[in-house]
Amino acid sequence: MKRIAILVTAQTNMASMDNPRCAFLFVNELLSKRGEPPLFDLKIAGTEKDVTLENGWYTLHPDMTYQEIRATDLIIIPAFDGDLKEVILHNKPVLPWLVRQYKEGTEIASLCVGAFLLAATGLLNGKTCSTHWRATEAFREVFPDVCLQTEKIITDEDGIYTSGGAFSSANLILYLIEKYAGRVMAVQCAKMFQVDMDRKSQSPFMIFKGQKNHKDKRIQKAQQYIEENYQEKITVNQLCREVALGRRSFERRFKTATDNTIVEYIQRVKIEAVKKRLETTRMTVNELMYEVGYTDTKSFRNVFRKVTGLSRFEYRQKFNKNVG
Repeated sequence: MKRIAILVTAQTNMASMDNPRCAFLFVNELLSKRGEPPLFDLKIAGTEKDVTLENGWYTLHPDMTYQEIRATDLIIIPAFDGDLKEVILHNKPVLPWLVRQYKEGTEIASLCVGAFLLAATGLLNGKTCSTHWRATEAFREVFPDVCLQTEKIITDEDGIYTSGGAFSSANLILYLIEKYAGRVMAVQCAKMFQVDMDRKSQSPFMIFKGQKNHKDKRIQKAQQYIEENYQEKITVNQLCREVALGRRSFERRFKTATDNTIVEYIQRVKIEAVKKRLETTRMTVNELMYEVGYTDTKSFRNVFRKVTGLSRFEYRQKFNKNVG
């Protein structure tokens, strides 16, 4: 039997805690109907004996406190509500327990911004990780030693699992069910909870807002220029002149400040403009391409797919309610 502990603190998001609970119990229910023993021994492990959630809307009575769990096979850290730095501060006593459990062979999975608490243990240093794409800037600021890959729905490395944002965490739960209970069981759960279990990327859902929480005024000026003139064919040399920096220094400072190369940043701004038009208009692909300064159809097609994970047609079908 697989022992699973879902960690619950006063800042835990109720839905993020309840979704994995329901999914694993559903597996046990299906097995019971077949006359088979349950696969998962599920416990809710609280930081207190009674945990008040959602600003007092709910009071949860965990099965036990996390200190009472001596051994378990998997710990799930759900998403949190509120200021994420404050969440880490309030739950500092949990961190040594997580580290000790991992060193004793326990696997750990974080859902959405639960990755912040997991990363605070140091266990993610040098490893890949995903979280909600909106938290990218804040995560990189606090945990520079973690290889953040927010385009990914799931990461799996050395017994540590992380997932993308919000309801995409369901994909990680299905991934774990498939790992422990097999593909057939995972498919049944996917059908029950109506989840596209093979979705691998957050990219189609990401909204690009360039990293501006830095102090480099010249790079901020370059970012502003790109965002105000994305319809043009902007070159690196042109931007160097705008901010009065040599190319090598400019490229280095831009990457450090924004976590994007200059070319990547320009591409992301242009593609973000195209995405908005695809969502709200019936403009043709060629019209959109020319509007944002592209003249090479193949290049535009490749960049769009690289950024969003979808073709332009697929993106419009997915997000424009007037299509169809």
